[in-house]
Amino acid sequence: MKMCVHSKKLYLHRMKLDPSQVALSKMLNIEFPLIVAPMFLVSNTKMIIAAIEGGVTGAIPALNYRTTDELRNAIQEIRAAVDGPFGINLIVNKSNFLYKDQLKVCCEEKVDFIITSLGSPRQTIEMAHQNGVLVFCDVVDEKYARKVEELGADAIIAVNKEAGGHAGPTSYKELLPRLKQACKIPVISAGGVGNGEEAYSMLEHGADGWSVGSLFIASEESDVSQGYKQACVDYGEKDIVMTTKLSGTPCTVINTPYVQKVGTRQNAFERFLNKNKRLKKWMKALTFVRGSKRLQKAAFSTTYKTVWCAGPSIEHVNAIRPIKDIIEDLKNGFDGAKQTS
Repeated sequence: MKMCVHSKKLYLHRMKLDPSQVALSKMLNIEFPLIVAPMFLVSNTKMIIAAIEGGVTGAIPALNYRTTDELRNAIQEIRAAVDGPFGINLIVNKSNFLYKDQLKVCCEEKVDFIITSLGSPRQTIEMAHQNGVLVFCDVVDEKYARKVEELGADAIIAVNKEAGGHAGPTSYKELLPRLKQACKIPVISAGGVGNGEEAYSMLEHGADGWSVGSLFIASEESDVSQGYKQACVDYGEKDIVMTTKLSGTPCTVINTPYVQKVGTRQNAFERFLNKNKRLKKWMKALTFVRGSKRLQKAAFSTTYKTVWCAGPSIEHVNAIRPIKDIIEDLKNGFDGAKQTS
């Protein structure tokens, strides 16, 4: 779908805005419209605190904590350390057996926003809004975007083809204009931002902010193994492949020798079970649990059986650095692109 002349002029006008005037910045009262994206097993309280101190925001997957008490403690730890907005990412389908309890904790602790993934956000939106919590919903197409807007979502996380983890099927260059035309709520782009210039380019295509994850895996604040961090430095965009072996849903990983050896597709028996209507739900849950354990082992240790999740933006990761430096580089690159536009 091509952008009309009016839309193009609108995006070009928005590009001239100060970052603090972009929709995400105004919603959360942050300096730069960036979410340090929630990454399974990677995100932690130190990363969120550093993000807030850097003038942006961040989110943590609730599933990074084994119990709701641990989740509550993490939220309280961030609140005690820094004054700024942050969120929690909830898996809202039946594979997450802790979903309702996690949602209750988020509402009781009044996190600033919840990001919903992989399911209907209806219950989350209803309960969150009763407690003054914003809800941003992961979407990959216009159909689902319209549904979550009708349910009352406050913003859309547009998961594109360039994203890490559970990527979408469509490039941001097509997805963002489509979603901007289909919906009235802000559209936050997830995927395809490896530097400030790319972040600036997203505004041209309609982004109201960015959700960026892979750049922050190789940060000093991350608790993953040095091997995982170094892999993000050593490998690049061409080394990212899609696998269905970890969660049953296509997920991007670094194409290490081990990944090449075991392949990226489920075997014939697994594919058969996933096609069976009665067994599909349980097979997906089992695949998720098995894949999660494999990712957890790989994230915090390095063996020949390592599987590391990352997106193509690691092309721009050249060193292991503090989060404040990564954010500063994004800001400087954005300003440089703005001046030359």
